[in-house]
Amino acid sequence: MRLGSLIEGLDAKLDTGASLDLPVSGFAIDNRKVAPGTVFGAFQGARVNGEDFIPAAVQAGAVAVVARPEARVDGAIHIASDNPRRLFAQLAARYFAPFPEVTVAVTGTNGKTSTVELTRQLWRMLGHKSASIGTLGVTTSVDQVSTGLTTPDIVTFLANMSGLKREGITHAAFEASSHGLAQYRTEGLPVSAAAFTNLSRDHLDYHGDMDSYFDAKMRLFDEVVEPQGAAVVWADDAWSEKVIQRATKRGLRVLSVGVQGQALRLANRTPTQLGQTLDVEVEGKSHKVNLPLIGAYQAANALTAAGLVIAGGEDAGKVLELLGRVQPVRGRLERAVITRTGAPVYVDYAHTPDGLRAAIEALRPHTRGRLIALFGAGGDRDAGKRPQMGKVAADLADHVIVTDDNPRSEEPSAIRAAVMAGAPGAEEIGGRRAAIAAAIAQAGADDIVLLAGKGHEQGQIIGDRVLPFDDVTVARECAG
Repeated sequence: MRLGSLIEGLDAKLDTGASLDLPVSGFAIDNRKVAPGTVFGAFQGARVNGEDFIPAAVQAGAVAVVARPEARVDGAIHIASDNPRRLFAQLAARYFAPFPEVTVAVTGTNGKTSTVELTRQLWRMLGHKSASIGTLGVTTSVDQVSTGLTTPDIVTFLANMSGLKREGITHAAFEASSHGLAQYRTEGLPVSAAAFTNLSRDHLDYHGDMDSYFDAKMRLFDEVVEPQGAAVVWADDAWSEKVIQRATKRGLRVLSVGVQGQALRLANRTPTQLGQTLDVEVEGKSHKVNLPLIGAYQAANALTAAGLVIAGGEDAGKVLELLGRVQPVRGRLERAVITRTGAPVYVDYAHTPDGLRAAIEALRPHTRGRLIALFGAGGDRDAGKRPQMGKVAADLADHVIVTDDNPRSEEPSAIRAAVMAGAPGAEEIGGRRAAIAAAIAQAGADDIVLLAGKGHEQGQIIGDRVLPFDDVTVARECAG
């Protein structure tokens, strides 16, 4: 593919007299991945300025560099833009195309992973070759590959989507994080529908305030979804009406879901021993769904996923019927083990105040004795949510154990102290394995143990090291 065909029609400023009849062999935003013929993206980041690596990229064989007009580029074509991330994404999308025919995205603070995975499962049961991309990696019916990020970098993302198309995938759902949207990591490919799950405090270390955080997520509806696309909105969140207003202003077809939903109205929800029964009204007709997942937030994720599938033209009655056959999502209220005393131990990814609240409230109807909640807070992340998480746990659980959860470069005891400030009566146990062992040892036959924060994660980040650690595996070892 020639550079000129990739640039044609895009808003790019080029060097005077630059020859665009050059073959392009790939795209990279890491100069160490540049090979002869690569287009290199040099962006200013929060910690690193990619423009500093332009000389190394050119030396490695980059034929063009996408960067700000002020950047200095010698020895390669300077493709300049005031928004180089977006332009780079547009160029890369042209290079990696084609993509799966039906692509949808999910944004929100909590529930993205479950929603894209449940969407994938519903499509598969409807006979479509489907995949999901997000925190769990790239998941198809036959494989799962970890990427390590909710929204991978733009080159990885588009390469993955292109690879899925070559493998015969026709339907793909992906998580659109606020970071990914703000950094244009989900651009270029046609997105026919997008969903909003909820919004609560998270990532304010990056976005600064809630309005900026919200606006970052709204790029999905304002710019990324196709002009004639659909917006599926969980209607029972405090921010939902604002989302509906933004989507309506854009001209998107809105499908609202939930107790206050118009397209899928949740008329009633009854917890059962291993799941819940949902009464859902669609166009005046009532449907009973026996959902094999516990918790109100799991119902929200499942119905939002159903909304995305229905937005793509599938029959609502058939989709709701298939919700009775979905499988639990890794690390999302996943039952890891039942202790020798008979207490079930659940692992959940909840790492925000609202996420922790949702997980505890999901387990409460199933708890005859005590609900024991164990959690921590990540280092080098929004510190303001730590006492809030402590207060949520102290208010809603019967016993709270505060431990470590990816302390990174911070002193673990200082993080725990910040959490304990919101839960002064909690038990503090620094080592996560020791804390899990203590929680399990304390649990009686009628109790439930919740291990929150890490979910599917396979490591504990301490300093600059990632030590192997899986809550599910550790819980089983401690209960054995």
